Amino acid sequence: MDKLLIRGGVPLAGRVECSGSKNAALPLLAATVLAEGECRIENVPRLNDIDTLVKILGCLGVTAERDAAGAVATRVESEGESVAPYELVRTMRASVCVLGPLLAKRGYARVALPGGCVIGARPIDLHLKGLAALGARIEVAGGYVTARAERLRGARVYLGGAFGSSVLGTANVMMAAAMAEGRTVIEHAACEPELVDLANFLTAMGASIEGAGSHRIVIRGVKRLDGTAHRVIPDRIEAGTYLLAGAATRGEVEVAGARPEHLDALFDALGAAGVEVEATAGGLAVRAGARPKAVEVTTLPYPGFPTDLQAQFMALMTLAEGASVITEKVYPERFMHVGELARLGAEITREGPTAVVTGVERLAGAPVMASDLRASAALVLAALAAEGETEVRRVYHLDRGYDGLTGKLRALGARIERLSD
Repeated sequence: MDKLLIRGGVPLAGRVECSGSKNAALPLLAATVLAEGECRIENVPRLNDIDTLVKILGCLGVTAERDAAGAVATRVESEGESVAPYELVRTMRASVCVLGPLLAKRGYARVALPGGCVIGARPIDLHLKGLAALGARIEVAGGYVTARAERLRGARVYLGGAFGSSVLGTANVMMAAAMAEGRTVIEHAACEPELVDLANFLTAMGASIEGAGSHRIVIRGVKRLDGTAHRVIPDRIEAGTYLLAGAATRGEVEVAGARPEHLDALFDALGAAGVEVEATAGGLAVRAGARPKAVEVTTLPYPGFPTDLQAQFMALMTLAEGASVITEKVYPERFMHVGELARLGAEITREGPTAVVTGVERLAGAPVMASDLRASAALVLAALAAEGETEVRRVYHLDRGYDGLTGKLRALGARIERLSD
């Protein structure tokens, strides 16, 4: 098991390239189950989660080969197997996104339940509700979801949940409805850019989809979807993480390829904190020479402040002037990073879904332990800003969502090494 050794206190400076979006690439790869012929998906990040889904596709009769340019070519070679095994699904919740396309194309799907999660309960009830509305017969037993349907039929589907819309639930229903008979209307659909990317991919395959990016998506089912080529959008969470790293270290960082329209809520929060952030010809840039100001932030479904940037933003606020209030309304238990940030000298108190962060003038390096993907990133950002040396353990979490993190940070001037623990 590896660890990161970080010697902080150096302002980051320079330009870093944004990788393709993990959260877009995963459902895109799942959607290739629907295709007749070859699909070529470009700008796919090199991540453990991508490798896991490729293995699952292999179990489902879909070949997937990556070329040197980072594109993945897929082809359905066999439709005889429609079971996504627990051994693979348990390592990544997003694996459940194969459920919809398998059901639509093959009329049968058996997918292991993804299980618990360190950031809180994330049930798949909205996925199942949506597929059942399309006519699927669903059984949950023995740790697996089994879904059957001779032919799915269009329906009106409401996907609002206790904490907002479900992104993967919307993706699953959208993929299933693309080949259902008739018209499907998804109400209270998730609006994330990754869903727009999926809709664009399906449309290029021959699907009829209107309204992606809004809370109402209309899908008219077709009988056939053909292979196509597509380029994955840039990863807005990775881009936000590097911008926050620049801000936390009081540096100047440009993220090439990042799309400003995907990060409006982060723009607003950084501006309120006194951090200069602007769109450039090639992406986004941040400049932060002074200590940031305290900010009040509430995570919300897109276009609100992303829950996947909450931990990283908290790392910045540990150094702010004043007391910040951060409220988590998407995953109220997503505060595993709080205790580890305290080990670096942060002053944070939590009351339910809200954390009050009283900024300190400086953090100090210490051994810390990562608990999940975004908490890991927050600890790296805090360590980069801290004085002295920090060891971050369990960095395998980072391999799930950040393509080449260590090398990219080193190119910005970070003193960071990946070592065997």
